[in-house]
Amino acid sequence: MTFAYETIVPWGRTFDEYRRMFALSTDDLKGRILGCGDGPAAFNATLSWEGGRVISCDPLYQFTTEQIRARIDVTYHNVIAQTRRDQDKFVWDVIPSVDALGEIRMAAMRDFLADYEQGKAEGRYVCGAAPALPFARDSFDLALSSHFLFLYTDNLSLDFHLETITTLLTIAREVRIFPLLTYNAEPSPYLVPVCAGLIEAGVQVAIEPVPYEFQKGGNKMLRVNRA
Repeated sequence: MTFAYETIVPWGRTFDEYRRMFALSTDDLKGRILGCGDGPAAFNATLSWEGGRVISCDPLYQFTTEQIRARIDVTYHNVIAQTRRDQDKFVWDVIPSVDALGEIRMAAMRDFLADYEQGKAEGRYVCGAAPALPFARDSFDLALSSHFLFLYTDNLSLDFHLETITTLLTIAREVRIFPLLTYNAEPSPYLVPVCAGLIEAGVQVAIEPVPYEFQKGGNKMLRVNRA
């Protein structure tokens, strides 16, 4: 999958959002975790500060701290303006307003940027692009895919989804994907055929509610386990 600097729209979520999006238990957080497509999220930084074992993989990590910071500065106001236009697609409770959303996202991305150089040196931020990921079989207990698969249905094919999930299941014993909606807050048309393809391949599949909803209707994750 090609990835050009000019197409990046960095948008980072917090550790607490990850915890709720993926219904992560204390035991889950003690395992070896892969974040696939984490971008500038604060999950890796916060969990690492707390002694967790986590690696994030994203093509974004080919760039320097200053390049990522500059791209955030360029795209931030456009994302906020688009969210303001589409406010009716979101649930404004835990995050009470568009302005609050902007503050939360920027705080998360600042935490990421502050951790990025040290994290790269420690091997916690790895440059890589799905579906081919640079990890050996059984490298992780749990792989998380946040706001990537299903969200960009218009840009990523059904085959891409199946190949990526199959790869993740090779390198991790369990995969969790959130959300199951497209960018327009509509159910992804790939969800049913992806589940069917995985079940046919002998994979255990479950759609489960989670204690998080920002996109309206976006309160479920896909949990996938090897048979």
